Amino acid sequence: MAPPDDQAGNDRAQPQPAALHRRVAWKIVISVVVVSVALGGLLWASTREGAEYYKYVDEVLADAARYQGKRLRVHGDVVEGSLESDQATLRYRFKIASRAPRPPGAISAEFHGIPPDTFKAGAEVIAAGVLASDGHLQADKIETKCPSKYEAK
Repeated sequence: MAPPDDQAGNDRAQPQPAALHRRVAWKIVISVVVVSVALGGLLWASTREGAEYYKYVDEVLADAARYQGKRLRVHGDVVEGSLESDQATLRYRFKIASRAPRPPGAISAEFHGIPPDTFKAGAEVIAAGVLASDGHLQADKIETKCPSKYEAK
């Protein structure tokens, strides 16, 4: 004797246990992938600027053609006597030199804006900007390292 049609239809409408487990497993996998991609994107976006490393003056001078027109950060010391400032336009011109034990070299730099309080001749700086075709750095950001007088003895 065959089961009535309404009972046979109900058996087909209910998913089998194996199919149900596969469906739940796929939902979990897709959720984990979406969350992982979102977290990875947030991590990449938040560390992108912080992961920007700097080049030393001598490294830039050794291969200046490679860096021309590209954004970079240059580390060195502000050369004594090279700092020129125009307070009215907030334009600063100076030279950044490498320090021993690195090979000697200097790059001219120009910055427009408000520099850090510790920016002065002899200060250790990291200038971020674009290296122009004439070899000078057009900086749009300057960071100074704290003077050694603040370091613990």
